Amino acid sequence: MNKKQFFLGVILAALIGGLVALAGASFFSRPQSATNFTEKQNTSFVNWLADEKFTVPDGLNFVAAAQQVTPAVVHVTSSITIQGSGGMDPLEEFFGFRNPRQQTPREGRGFGSGVIISEDGYIVTNNHVIDNASTVTIALEDNRRYTARVIGTDPTTDLALLKIEEKNLPFVKFGNSDDAQVGEWVLAVGNPFNLNSTVTAGIISAKARNIGILRDENNNLQVESFIQTDAVVNRGNSGGALVNLAGELIGINTAIASQTGSFSGYSFAVPTSIVKKVMDDLLEYGAVQRGLLGVQIIDVSPEIEEIVGEKIKATRGVYVAEVNEGSGGQDAGLKKGDVIIGIDGQTTYNTSRLQEMVARKRPGDKVEVKYLRDGKEMTTTATLKNPSGDTKVVVKEVPKTSEYNGVTFEDVTANIKERLQLEGGASIISVDNEAWIEAGVKEGFIVTRVGRTRINSASDLVDTLKKYEGQEVSILGVYPNGQRSYFDLDL
Repeated sequence: MNKKQFFLGVILAALIGGLVALAGASFFSRPQSATNFTEKQNTSFVNWLADEKFTVPDGLNFVAAAQQVTPAVVHVTSSITIQGSGGMDPLEEFFGFRNPRQQTPREGRGFGSGVIISEDGYIVTNNHVIDNASTVTIALEDNRRYTARVIGTDPTTDLALLKIEEKNLPFVKFGNSDDAQVGEWVLAVGNPFNLNSTVTAGIISAKARNIGILRDENNNLQVESFIQTDAVVNRGNSGGALVNLAGELIGINTAIASQTGSFSGYSFAVPTSIVKKVMDDLLEYGAVQRGLLGVQIIDVSPEIEEIVGEKIKATRGVYVAEVNEGSGGQDAGLKKGDVIIGIDGQTTYNTSRLQEMVARKRPGDKVEVKYLRDGKEMTTTATLKNPSGDTKVVVKEVPKTSEYNGVTFEDVTANIKERLQLEGGASIISVDNEAWIEAGVKEGFIVTRVGRTRINSASDLVDTLKKYEGQEVSILGVYPNGQRSYFDLDL
């Protein structure tokens, strides 16, 4: 040590010693007896060391993100008409129809959350929040209420797009869920247990999780590639926002891992890489455009060799168990036994990640596939096809509407016909007629017959009603939940 360093050390030690002495004098000069907790806290040495107000670093401050997002997260109430029990009458005995004048229909209600994604009132939520609902009501943070239209749904990702008629609404901007990192702070915003505008915080625990909640024996197109977090999510949070600290939407909260039905440590959100694509499809086409690679896949694991009966020259990736005839994968040269490890430059070491990458695309889109064959890395380009085996875009037909004396009807959609096993019918989408309201008619009711006349469409129903004017008739039909009913009306 030279003289210069020695003297600098002495000076530094003197300065530190002086500061410590001053601190001690200042502390011990404070009154040490206290008659209330304010004085106790003020005379605490620990508190004294923190007299200067602590400022939370910008990267850990949740306040700005919460203030930005909360006004754009809404409360979603779905109503399903439920018929109570009542005595038999001839129509009920022979046809299974119940007269609402003998019993009062009850409203079953479900609750969830939604996120406004445009200033003109488009809202994303979970499909299971509004599934089979006769009416969907939206409540904003400021208690304004609206009846929402269902623009489209996608059960394969458990997403739905709603619309309310309003302008200049606050909305949450889409962020890039690909940029979200494990360990990153996130906020979950929603309405758990009907507690409006609740904000919880946590970190991203994992990405590309598949927990098997969308499995359906009639559907093999489900996509599960959830963001897993430890932010507290409970019943009512479904459809709510998962945002980063910039207030950007990176996921839609969808499920929890729980044995009890309440939060037990982990929650799961659909990433915006999927959400945005599904919402764009529903807005533009009314239906999701699903591009398929056309391969049956399973994760590479230590047990896979026993399952497939052959040696796998890979420790991770997605094993191709089968290649469908005429698929985009077959056209690109993929074969059984290949191990896919990347799509469009992104690694795909599990089926969830592979499904997520492909689910972002539409029929006709091309994807670069990186794969291993006999341990050798190879690349090919595949053109995705739709479930029908071609590259055509599927456009959902907009149901036709007709109006009669303040009551508006709509053609029944194909999926509702299939689910309820109907040959035709007309849904009631709005009722502004006192006689119909007094008779117990509810929005969502599907008219299948007027008297003895079968109804095939909305226009057919209006024509039939006009023929019965001046008479009392029975309006027969079914609610979206499958409950049949009828109403007597003087036309």
